Amino acid sequence: MSGPLVVIPCAARKLTVPAPAGDLYQGSYHRACRQTADALTATGGTTVILSGLHGLLTLDRVTAPYEVRMGDPGSVTPEQLLDQAQELGLADAPTVVVLAGAQYVTAAREVWPHASSPLTGRGIGRQLQRLVELRAEPVFPLTYSPTRWARA
Repeated sequence: MSGPLVVIPCAARKLTVPAPAGDLYQGSYHRACRQTADALTATGGTTVILSGLHGLLTLDRVTAPYEVRMGDPGSVTPEQLLDQAQELGLADAPTVVVLAGAQYVTAAREVWPHASSPLTGRGIGRQLQRLVELRAEPVFPLTYSPTRWARA
């Protein structure tokens, strides 16, 4: 795989009919993460959606609407995520960026402990600002310090 693997969250707001995962989720936070994922993978890479119910979804996988969040009873398990990552050929991705909140980062790190999470430790407003910054200047790898993000 060339380029980064970018993992983005699902969203509570969805279409009311089955659709490809890349179109199903309608929430503004999801859309902001998707725009940034598209920028980070513009010259190569893969974007997957981390669904609370289904686990890792490719953008073209048709999925019906549902109401399960990460951590809810019946949500995807770490073992299921690892199996899915292996099936998709993504388990050994060297560069993984998780553009999501804490529960999704924790779940993704069960598969990719080395994943960067450039939104961690920020309120929603700062997360959205950081997504815009990453679209403008995608730099890999990303590392976090309590005071700033830096190039590794």
